[in-house]
Amino acid sequence: MEKKALVPARLSISNPMLASELPGSPGPSSGGVYQQVTNLLNIVDEDDQEGAGLSSQEGHGSKMRKALASTIIIQKANEEPSEVMTVLIHSLQLGEISIKRKVSIYTILQGIIQQEGELDEECVQTLVNLASREMREIQEIEGYLLAETASDTLVALSRNHFNLVMYELQHHLKPLILTDEFVLITLANLANANVFEFMPYMGITLATIFTMLRLASGAKMRQVFCSAMETFCEAIQFYLKHWEDSVYPIMTGEHFMNKLLPVYRHFVTVWLRSENTEVKLAVIKSLHPMLSLLLPIEKLREQVYDYIPLLLAEYQGSVEALFITQILRQILEVSVSSNTPVPKMQLHTIFTELHIQVCSKAPTLQQFSSENLAEVVQCFIALACSYPDELMKFFCNQMQTGKEAIRVGTLTLLRAVLSADMPEMNSRTLHFAVKVVRNALCDPRAKVKLAILRVIGQLAISGYQERVRGWGLRYVSLQLILSTYRLMNRQESCSQADLEEKMVHKVTMDTVRIITASVSGVINEFWLKLLGYIMETEYTEALTPICISLTNLAERQRQQKESGANVGRRGQVELPAPQKLLARLLVLLSAPYKGEGRGVAMLQLLKTLHQSIAPSMADLWEAEIPALIQYLEEHTQYTWNQKTWEDKLIQFLRISLKRTQGTTWSLRLSQELNHQIVSYKSPSVEKAFLYRALGFTLATGQEADKVETQLMELLHKTDYGNDFDREGVILCLGLCTRGQVVTVLHVLQEFEEKIQETEDSWHISAWRSDHPWRREVVKSALMVMYSSVAAHCHPRMLLSLVERDITRKILHHYATSCQDISLKLAFVQSIIQICLAIQALGKVDFDYAYKPELTANLMVILKTEPLDTLVSPVRCLTMTALWRLSKLRPPFTLEENHELMDRSVQCVIPLPPPGEDSEQVKTLYENSMSALMRLMQSLLERELDPKGLQEAFHLLEKWLHSEKDWERERAVMLSLHLLQVYREGVTILIPLKSGQFGTLIGLLAPHTCDSQVRTRQSTIDVICCLLDLQARPWSIQDTVTDKLLLDIKDDLKTTDMEKIYSLSSKIAKVISKEVRWEELVILLQSTCESLGATNLTHDRAAVMWLNTILRLRGHELEDKVPEILSTILAHLPSVLHPDVRRPLVKAVLWLAHSYQETVITSLLRQPLPLDSNITELWEALAEDSTFARKVLQALMARIQAKKAPRGSPISRKDAWRLAAVDPIMAVCALHKITMALDSGEKLQDIFPELSCTVLQELSSSSGPWQLSLIPDAWGIIRTGNLQNKITPRRLTVKTLQSVLSRAGSEEMMSSLVDQGVWTLLEDPRTHTDGVCLLARPRRGGGNGGSMKVECIIRLGRDKIMRRWPGLLPGAQLQSQHLFFDHGPAFLELPLSLPRAMILHINSYSQRFAQLLLPGLDSEFLPWRLSSTAFFIELMCDPVLSRKKMLKSTVPKLAKGASHVHSTLRLLSIRALGNLAVGAPSKVKRYQKLLLKKFLCSLSDPVSTQVISETMVALTKVLGLMAEDDLGSSFEAISMQCRVFFDDENEMLRLQAIILFGKLAIWAGKKRDFFTMEVRKSWIPLILHLEDPCPEVAKACEATICLCIPFWGWRRLQITLEKFVNEGIDLNLFQMEMCSYLARKDPVLLDTFCAEAISYYDSEWAKVKAAACTFTGYILEQVVPQNLGEMDLERLCQCLQALQMDPEPIVQNAAKETLSLLQAWELEKSENIPEALEENPAPSES
Repeated sequence: MEKKALVPARLSISNPMLASELPGSPGPSSGGVYQQVTNLLNIVDEDDQEGAGLSSQEGHGSKMRKALASTIIIQKANEEPSEVMTVLIHSLQLGEISIKRKVSIYTILQGIIQQEGELDEECVQTLVNLASREMREIQEIEGYLLAETASDTLVALSRNHFNLVMYELQHHLKPLILTDEFVLITLANLANANVFEFMPYMGITLATIFTMLRLASGAKMRQVFCSAMETFCEAIQFYLKHWEDSVYPIMTGEHFMNKLLPVYRHFVTVWLRSENTEVKLAVIKSLHPMLSLLLPIEKLREQVYDYIPLLLAEYQGSVEALFITQILRQILEVSVSSNTPVPKMQLHTIFTELHIQVCSKAPTLQQFSSENLAEVVQCFIALACSYPDELMKFFCNQMQTGKEAIRVGTLTLLRAVLSADMPEMNSRTLHFAVKVVRNALCDPRAKVKLAILRVIGQLAISGYQERVRGWGLRYVSLQLILSTYRLMNRQESCSQADLEEKMVHKVTMDTVRIITASVSGVINEFWLKLLGYIMETEYTEALTPICISLTNLAERQRQQKESGANVGRRGQVELPAPQKLLARLLVLLSAPYKGEGRGVAMLQLLKTLHQSIAPSMADLWEAEIPALIQYLEEHTQYTWNQKTWEDKLIQFLRISLKRTQGTTWSLRLSQELNHQIVSYKSPSVEKAFLYRALGFTLATGQEADKVETQLMELLHKTDYGNDFDREGVILCLGLCTRGQVVTVLHVLQEFEEKIQETEDSWHISAWRSDHPWRREVVKSALMVMYSSVAAHCHPRMLLSLVERDITRKILHHYATSCQDISLKLAFVQSIIQICLAIQALGKVDFDYAYKPELTANLMVILKTEPLDTLVSPVRCLTMTALWRLSKLRPPFTLEENHELMDRSVQCVIPLPPPGEDSEQVKTLYENSMSALMRLMQSLLERELDPKGLQEAFHLLEKWLHSEKDWERERAVMLSLHLLQVYREGVTILIPLKSGQFGTLIGLLAPHTCDSQVRTRQSTIDVICCLLDLQARPWSIQDTVTDKLLLDIKDDLKTTDMEKIYSLSSKIAKVISKEVRWEELVILLQSTCESLGATNLTHDRAAVMWLNTILRLRGHELEDKVPEILSTILAHLPSVLHPDVRRPLVKAVLWLAHSYQETVITSLLRQPLPLDSNITELWEALAEDSTFARKVLQALMARIQAKKAPRGSPISRKDAWRLAAVDPIMAVCALHKITMALDSGEKLQDIFPELSCTVLQELSSSSGPWQLSLIPDAWGIIRTGNLQNKITPRRLTVKTLQSVLSRAGSEEMMSSLVDQGVWTLLEDPRTHTDGVCLLARPRRGGGNGGSMKVECIIRLGRDKIMRRWPGLLPGAQLQSQHLFFDHGPAFLELPLSLPRAMILHINSYSQRFAQLLLPGLDSEFLPWRLSSTAFFIELMCDPVLSRKKMLKSTVPKLAKGASHVHSTLRLLSIRALGNLAVGAPSKVKRYQKLLLKKFLCSLSDPVSTQVISETMVALTKVLGLMAEDDLGSSFEAISMQCRVFFDDENEMLRLQAIILFGKLAIWAGKKRDFFTMEVRKSWIPLILHLEDPCPEVAKACEATICLCIPFWGWRRLQITLEKFVNEGIDLNLFQMEMCSYLARKDPVLLDTFCAEAISYYDSEWAKVKAAACTFTGYILEQVVPQNLGEMDLERLCQCLQALQMDPEPIVQNAAKETLSLLQAWELEKSENIPEALEENPAPSES
């Protein structure tokens, strides 16, 4: 017997600790078994502890380890059972052992016990005691598992040690003492596992348990008792069935029943009334096995009946009703089987409670309500077997109530009882049953009707037909009529009433079918009613059962051959005519699967009635109808085809009508079909088939006038506003045309005449006031009718009628209408049908005269279609019509072809894509695209050559470059279709003309990266087609290439754009390998033309293709580089995004690296000024510094080549390279490249050449003639409110600035800016000034510093600083511009400004000298000036001397010193003078040449600056010459210096005074001569101490100091040095000198006074004032005796005149001197002797 675990639902657990060890517990084994088992147990225990922290995989391993350890222990026990058992039992007795470990040990022990073999009795006894104690002492929740495991261990032991276990359990089972729950559970499991062994103990166990029932007050214990009793009863049942297998004494059922009945009584009377639901449920579950033992015993059965009311009372409780009903059913069925019915006094209670379960809504809320209802029904069937009359009476009483639920429930139970086919149902009982039903016949509620109909049907099925013949048939007929009428007139809804009415009708029809099949004698009664329903009802659900019923009645009529039941019998209802019935059935057969498969039922009815409908067709129908039935049976409503089925029906109708030829049968059938049109709704399958059947039927009519009448009637009654009816009539007329074409045309013409009225009024509803038809609707219908006539017309008659009688009518109606959408659709459909009809004739000699007019109308329709939406099929059908027309003669011209293509493409491709919400709109779009492809294909086939293909792609190019995704996708799809058509249809040798492949590939290449997957994949197909066409004339297209492209096509489904670009690059590589050389340039040009046409993605793809092809095939394109580059440059301005622009620039860079000269020439030929695009390209060339140097060298070569004289003739390549290349363009390029170079790139290796080249170009634009050459095309850069023109010269200066910035320091560049060098260079008039500044050394010193330098050399720095502190840090000479009568202005430099010089950058002097030397004698004056300016500084560098370059340099400079241009003379003189700085040892070598040039320059008649510069140069070189070398030059120089002391040019005065001071130092042997020169120069020097120029004044002070020794005035010399060192005003020195001379040399003083007076008319106020003051000093010191020849009168007049001078300083000085003069004259005669005595002359020392 199957083992059952008895576990109560809820537990209250307590498990006290073991108090002491059991007697006889063994200790640890002395061997290794104990250790082994302990270790294995530790593994199990450790695994349990660590398992919670492990992953799923690790946890699975832990479980495996545990199982393996347990298995090892069990295997060990098999070998040594006693030792292992002892160890395990000992482990259980340890106090610190965990519950989980104990559970594991018990589980292992169970495995050991189940093995075969004997166990030690002592160990078994110990284990029994230990397990018994473990299961009885529960302390905690975990202990419940331990108790359960211990219980299972005892049950396992009972297999071989039953007595020991049973003794232990019985020991704890004592009367009147409530035992432990696990004792009961273990006993129950023991009885379940050992039925036969347990039976001897069963009686005492049940008796003892009964004594404990009153003590079990807890719900948990009661559940345990109930569960145990259930198991005990099942064990008893098993024993009673198999008692012969027992070896123990036999016990009968009475032995146990006396013990069970008290327990049953207690359960039902006490525990069943418990408020605990779980206890009640446990009790009820235990009652079933108990009743199975109690009910078979008769004396106990009646006692059980007594407790039925208690069970019924539980229906009111909370227990599931199903369990109670199952108990009741068990009792009632036993009462029937034992023929001992329940007491009659309990019947009403049982009826009522069970009836409530059926009729009440409360049970439906329970979980098992449907199962409970089935059990209740079985209870009533059992009761009906015992008390049928009483049950029927109860039902009658219940039907008296008006509640719907009670009536429905009662009728349901009655039907169930009737369906049981019980023999107890006698006539009396049936009478009561019929009475039950008839009591509710007047109930109008739907559910009651359904129940009554089902009972009537059950009566008929159960064989009680006579009981329903009268009232039953009337009720069914009434319900059929009422339900059919209600359904015919109901509104479409899903209300509860409508659903109930449908159900009533369905059940009624089922009942009708049952009655007609089983009830005899009802043929006449039902035949007429059912046949009438077929002809009238619109409710299709009723047709199937009606037809089946009619078929059954007809079959029964045929079998019984009752003449009185003839269908056609008059007197009751007039039967339908055969044509009417056939028309009705044929139309309904068009939808054979409606109404539960009415098709088969109707066909069966037709087959049965064939003799009555048409005897002439009987044999035909016998053969055809089964075939139709077979087709329907072989299919379902999901697998059949509507058109195929309708064709079969039409074929059936056609062959049937052939049997009636020569009669009016077909006309009567068509008339019936015509009349039934109004019976069907529009739209419907039935009505559509009716129109079709009517057309076929009319086509077979023999009398044309009657056919015409029916057609006219049909045209008049049709509602043309209803699309379905209009199409149906058109189809009907078309089908009728097949046999009645003339009649149909005549009818249409007559119809037009009847409805035709004036254009202003259109009322064609004169004969139908309910249909005010619209004029356009009728016209559209007429057009389609005429085309339908053409479509169905006989081929032999079509050509004669199609133009005059059909097309002309269609054009007339279209031209005279408002041409709305419906009319356009009708017009287009008409054209399509006519074209199809003509094409169906095959190749005929026929020119369709109306083709041009129809085409023009269709083109107008296309033009008027909106481009922003697609809401009708007009567009699609119009293109389809044009496609059909294109196949008719005469053919379209090429111009018409192109116009049709263009218009068709323009009306489809721009349409926005459909949304996701409308499948119909999507279909419209798909159809429009398909129509466009068909039309384009047809038009392309007209011109299937390269020119035609090119024209087609010319039309599509605009759309291929569209910014809208859908437009590109459609254009690519159309391109693919056209190429496929072209590839399949072209037959010429060369399918593509030269350049066409490259053009098309370049056009479509960017689409390989399109955002749409279909576009990308379709582009691959296009490329494959083009490759196939290119390879066709010579070879077969490479299959490897095709496979590679197809693989790429599959990969293009990805949405990763980077992957898409990579795949596109692979395609480009494939194409670059396949394309022919002559197509390469065209491919590149076409690819470039797509830039900026679509979007960024396409542009990136295009430049990627461009770069890929250039990398792979660029080495073949040397002659095409200018063409390619011009293409790129032309499209570069339109490319703005960096992701596209940068790769495009890289393409130019690649070309530049491969073809440097060609690319540079092409770039230099671009017009000035440079735009940003060309600038970017030049800057890009600077990215690679190595390559940038090459480019710079090439540009310098271009500039220098333009300057170099043409010698030998040059090659064509060089001529092209140099032609039309403006040097300023090269300068611009230089500027852009140098500015773009990395800031760390200094250009050290090419800096001299680069600088000289730019300087040379700058010099070439420095003449005044260049001022008028500024082109108007140069752009204007606005800075604030100023306009700054970018001129070639300014750009050259910028270039030079950028070059210097790369080689020089920031300090140098800042210095150049501070000095305004760049501003000077930009102006041609100050160009030389800028160059001079640019070439100046960074150290201080210059023109005026020569004397200072020499003084430092000769006198020592300290002495000079003491004597003339102003010489070294002297004030700066103000710069001024001196203008000459020709040549540019020259800026005289300040004396001590810090200056910069490019020549000293990284010691490039030698290289600069080599580069600039040719310029010293250049014919081009500006360059000669610039070179000379730089040689000024180069002459200061010893490198010229070291490199022996002076020999070629000095003569050229000397030649320049004699040049007519004053600036060149000046610069040359300055450079020659710097020879003393750079090569002082070489001065003597060139002294004659130098002195000659200097002496000539001192008397320069034009330029004072040349004279000034000559004196500076003399200052530098004289000190390096010997006194003997000067010769007469010393006197000439000295005298020339004095000439300029009073020159108005302060620079001349300054340099003359400085040079004179130098001459004082170098006088030597010329001392006497120079002393005279000093005497002549003394007064000018004294007076110029007050020179307006501070530098001149300082120079005078220094020169006076140097010249005073020549006077021999030792005392005055000492005084002068003292005053200079102490900074005392030298006016005191003048007074001292006058006083000294007045005593020492009065004559000289008189001379000085005369010279001073000569300065009274000087142009400088301070000098005039100084002259007056000096005169005053003389007057103060001189005595009257020493006046000599002094003209005092003239002096007085001069002083008086000076008092009128505008300068106050002069006025004051003159006034003081005049007062001195007057005072001196006053006392002259009185004090002269005394003055002489008081002021003797000082002695010389």
